[in-house]
Amino acid sequence: MVTGLLATAGRLSEFVEGFFNFFNNFKVMYAVEIVFFFLTIYFVSKILRENDATKLMFGYWVILIVGGAITVFADNVLGEELINGTFYLAFVVLISAFMLILFNVEVKKTLWDVHTTKVSHPEKVNSNTDIRSHADTERCITNVIKALQNMSKNNVGALIVLSKGSLPKQVLQSGVVIDAEISTQLIEGIFFPKAPLHDGATIIHGHKIQAAGCFLPLTQKTSYPKEYGTRHRAAIGITEAANVISLVVSEETGIISIVKQGNVTRYADYDMLVDALKDYYWQEMPLTDKKQRGGIR
Repeated sequence: MVTGLLATAGRLSEFVEGFFNFFNNFKVMYAVEIVFFFLTIYFVSKILRENDATKLMFGYWVILIVGGAITVFADNVLGEELINGTFYLAFVVLISAFMLILFNVEVKKTLWDVHTTKVSHPEKVNSNTDIRSHADTERCITNVIKALQNMSKNNVGALIVLSKGSLPKQVLQSGVVIDAEISTQLIEGIFFPKAPLHDGATIIHGHKIQAAGCFLPLTQKTSYPKEYGTRHRAAIGITEAANVISLVVSEETGIISIVKQGNVTRYADYDMLVDALKDYYWQEMPLTDKKQRGGIR
């Protein structure tokens, strides 16, 4: 046991000595590597956080921390020539590149929008911080479902996105800011076939219609049925890019579909729409309203 303690103390001593030697022999290249290291982690974490991938971001940090710990201590087991600082930096770049590939669309949008000022950020139009009653939530759910069913009966195509505040701002900037209370008449008026905004998507954020006539990214997957037109592919694409729910009315058949995380549920009836909207508002409602959550049947 004494031998083990002495060995541990010797390793700690070598680590401290190496730490001070690092600063004694500090070079400009070290500074560049350190800055690059932290900027890479910051950028990847920012992309993950903005796209509501906090669990993935946590896993990313855990991998980096574990990898750093192995880099510091594994040289005593595997040999210093096998694992060093350069190897760990390459490891960080590799893991970060993998994360960025998963969110390549969002990375492109972030880079393209690097010069956009914060003032023009439409996502802030509706902060959804006002206290809403349970009755208001029920009214919103009823109005949305009634509009969907009316448009379904008349074969009016529609695409509604239930936003949780994680939409890319380019999507909102592509449409017209509405910032109006949800009503059946307004939703049906937006999607009226001759209306100027009927071809785009309408964004609902909380208890308000945030924007209309928005253009969404189309899914690039080819495994979906051929009868899915542009409206359905856009509804799928936005759920793949952001944590949202899409509600679609087919212009050809009047079929209502619910899209979550790229998964399409067709022939959505009243009860299915109620469940989808209740799940959405359950996350959006203030804590005081969640205690009153009830059923709309």
